[in-house]
Amino acid sequence: MWTQENKDEENDIIPFMNTLTSCVNKVVKDGYTESFKVTPQGLLAQAKDKYYNAEQVEVINFYRFEGQSDPADNAIMYVIETEDGLKGSLIDAYGTYADVSVNAFMDQVQEISKKHHKKNRPE
Repeated sequence: MWTQENKDEENDIIPFMNTLTSCVNKVVKDGYTESFKVTPQGLLAQAKDKYYNAEQVEVINFYRFEGQSDPADNAIMYVIETEDGLKGSLIDAYGTYADVSVNAFMDQVQEISKKHHKKNRPE
């Protein structure tokens, strides 16, 4: 089973994707082909061997997948675009087995995004 969290309205219409594999296939088809990994140096675009810090990353969307009977089956997939236009995804366990470094990096990205949206919001 999956849950979808939308960041903006343009992502509202998405075909039903009940597995992580089908979701990965869909975003790759949409041009999000890079595989990202969080390292001590930042977010690594593995095919490009290029690092990004939290300020250079935007989460376009994310999907959570929940295992039917085993919490170890929980996963989250972040759909990401970098400031130089590189598009891809980052996949991690969700919940108990989540990677602490991924959570810390994504929290930084989220805080930067909140500040950016707050700063650009008309008063």
